[in-house]
Parts: sequence; structure tokens; C-alpha cells
Amino acid sequence: MDAVDVAGVILSPSLLSSDFSRLKDELIDLENAGLKWVHWDVMDGMFVPNITFGPGVIKACRKHTKLFFDVHLMIEAPSRYLCLFKDAGADLICIHAEAETHLERAVSEIERLGAKPAVALNPHTPLSFIEYLLPQLYMVLIMSVNPGFGGQKFIPFTIEKIRRLREMIEKRGLNTLIEVDGGVSPDNAATLVEAGANVLVSGSAFFNYPPYSERLKVFMDKISKAKGFKDKGLDFREPSS
Repeated sequence: MDAVDVAGVILSPSLLSSDFSRLKDELIDLENAGLKWVHWDVMDGMFVPNITFGPGVIKACRKHTKLFFDVHLMIEAPSRYLCLFKDAGADLICIHAEAETHLERAVSEIERLGAKPAVALNPHTPLSFIEYLLPQLYMVLIMSVNPGFGGQKFIPFTIEKIRRLREMIEKRGLNTLIEVDGGVSPDNAATLVEAGANVLVSGSAFFNYPPYSERLKVFMDKISKAKGFKDKGLDFREPSS
């Protein structure tokens, strides 16, 4: 797995809250605003009670942007579709520990296909599910709401979960990224970074406040106020993909 600069903090806007009728324009606007990553919430109506988009939509959009495609599969048995999403243009493929029987096999397959491997944990799922997989993972996604819909309220106990995951990663000398998805806004961005997160997914709290360049600055300003931010040499930049 490639080394990453865990000092960087990444904002990955969730297209779940974007205007689906103009996805191409939304991606172009995000890139022009200075974003580097974008989060695709793929839902199948089975693992979560909602349906969004599949590999065909991602493939159609891939040619219009250089954004890093952070693809979050909220689907049953995601190993069946890994190749499809990689071929569609996914740079990172994140699968749920709760949805895959043979998790290590699926993670290894993501890496073999040439995408960054990541695993997501629902709010109630213990960190022990990915303890032995950590050295293989580019990123762990901590869900801070129950997956399926945007605009939900942040679940407070996930802060401690982020802290414990950061301790696990640092104790083992790893560079694994920690992403947080659900109820993320400028109001809690600094708290999440202080806890150990370095990738923040924001949907309605980002897309509902255009222009995107200004909203990015709001997030940046809030994150820069995190305790120890300057002392640790942190900044709002993107690690190499």
C-alpha cells in the first residue's frame, strides 16, 4: 500500500446531496472550487433503505473530471461488483464490514484491481471487525449516522470510536486514513479532526451552501482551529492518491 501523508485533511463532498440532474456540472464546479475528492454513495435498496446510482453513472461522469472518486458501496455482497466499479473509474472502493462475508478476500481483490481499499463500519459495529485488516487498508470509514439517507443528525458516541481507531493506527505505526461520514458540518469539523479523522464527508452541509469555493473556505477555517492543528503541522491539503 502506498504511503500517505496523514497530516493532510481532506474534504470529500457527498454527491448524495448534489443535484442529480446536473451531476456533470456539479463535478466540474467542485473541481473548479478547489476540491480534490468527491464521495459517491452507492446504495442498492437492500443493505440500506435507499437506491442511488450504479457503475454506469460513475463511468459516464468519470471522463468529465480529474477528482479522486471515493466510492462508498452500501450494498449487499459488494465483492460481486468490485470489477465493475473499478472499471467505471473508482479510485477508492469502500465496502461495509457488515455486508461482506469474506472481508479480507474482498479487500485483497480491491487492491489487486488497482483501487485503494477501504472498509466502512456502521455506528454500532466494533473496531475489532477490522483490527487484523488494518495493515491492508488505505482507509477506514466510520459511519456517524446509520447509512441510507442524507441530512441525519450526528451520533455523538462515534467521536470516541474515532479516537480509539486513531490510537490503534498509531500504535501499529500505520498510515491508514480515517474518514467520517454522517452529520459532518463546519460546526463539528474541528472536533472530528481533533479526535483523529483526516477525511471528512459532508453532504447537505456542503452542497446546500454555494458557492462551493466559499463553503470550502468555511470548512478550512473551522478545521484550522482544531486543537494542536498548527503544532502538528497540519494543513488542509490532499495526500497523494
